[in-house]
Amino acid sequence: MAQQERYGLIGTGSRAGMYVEALSGVHSDVARLVAWTDVNPGRLDVYERDVVAAEHPAPVRYFPEDVERMIAEQRLDRVIVTTPDFTHADFVVRSLRAGADVVVEKPLTIDAESVRRIGEAIAETGREVITTFNYRYSPRNSTLRRVIAEGGIGRVTSVHFEWALDTVHGADYFRRWHRDKSKSGGLFIHKASHHFDLVNWWIQATPVRVFASGGLRFYGAENAAARGLGERPARGTGATGDPFALDLASEPRLKELYLDQEHHDGYLRDRDVFDPGITIEDNLAALVDYDTGVTMSYSLNAHAPWEGYHVTVNGTEGRAELEVVERGAVLIGDDGRVVVDPSMHPDHSPVDEVRPDSERLVLQRHWEGAQVVPIPDGIGSHGGGDAYLLEHLFHRVTDDAPLGRVAGYADGVKAVSVGIAGNRSLETGLPVRIADLELGV
Repeated sequence: MAQQERYGLIGTGSRAGMYVEALSGVHSDVARLVAWTDVNPGRLDVYERDVVAAEHPAPVRYFPEDVERMIAEQRLDRVIVTTPDFTHADFVVRSLRAGADVVVEKPLTIDAESVRRIGEAIAETGREVITTFNYRYSPRNSTLRRVIAEGGIGRVTSVHFEWALDTVHGADYFRRWHRDKSKSGGLFIHKASHHFDLVNWWIQATPVRVFASGGLRFYGAENAAARGLGERPARGTGATGDPFALDLASEPRLKELYLDQEHHDGYLRDRDVFDPGITIEDNLAALVDYDTGVTMSYSLNAHAPWEGYHVTVNGTEGRAELEVVERGAVLIGDDGRVVVDPSMHPDHSPVDEVRPDSERLVLQRHWEGAQVVPIPDGIGSHGGGDAYLLEHLFHRVTDDAPLGRVAGYADGVKAVSVGIAGNRSLETGLPVRIADLELGV
């Protein structure tokens, strides 16, 4: 039997479930979850039930302020951080200095100062930080990477990347803590760091300058009033006939993790998307220049009627286009519900006949007809990426040639650097050179 590494988990919200399941199941031969912490003991109760049901010992509980003691007493090799974005830097730095390597959910962090803090802690301790970019592992994205790397379009000259979030999944960022830009960095950081990492990885280049534009143009109280939506309930649970409402009571997992645990910390998971005080943008665009001379045009819309993305990569010898429909339409199911995140539950969305759920990669070289490039089947959620990510993560794979999907600290910094620069550009109305952010990488 392989040597088991000892893991700790900081944060037990919904995203933590992927790691708890892996550590209690298929990867328990090489990794063991021995300790965890959360501000909400009720969520720990939920996951403890799952761990014990999988016939594993319940991890030892600690308070968040005792992370250093948790690492020392439990002799942890690694800590997984799945807390809200604005807390990442503190937990990463504390864990490194306490003697553990760190796996952190994207984004690495939300601003330049905290990037520098993490970098200093890595330099001081020599410890490792892995940023989990699961979209790299999706077969469709890996196939595009391979086409570019093998010279299928020659030298890359430009990229266009459009991402559409629909009125259920996109709306969800406006119900939760993400709606506060001081906590999430906005969608340029929380969501788009996935996309910026993909481009960095696809074209093997480093972003150097960003010019951005955007705003809150659909969600929020002012937009609701302008469209005459009238008075609205403060939260979705219990509301009827409102497609923008999330009823936690009808979602078993969200109910037990959030609705049933509100009495511990007062956190509301289902706030109205048309509330006052929302400070993040729902429409974003950016021009990004890279050190190789490539320019990317990027756009994100968080209130589209369908969900997916379209990527065009132009080169000196042709063009590659990846089109992905994760949910062709927001349709109410027979049970009266709509799955919040179609990328997490690819088999639970009604199919739209005109825009069916699909993925297609087309390569067209100069002076030739277009050809469809086959995409291998994936496993599970996020376009088939999560299972492959977990395999590499828990088996400590570092050499993933030729794809190079394992993302370290520098990759995490490059991804958030675009969003940090984009946010500064939104504030100033000017292009921002990433070198001027002094991120330390």
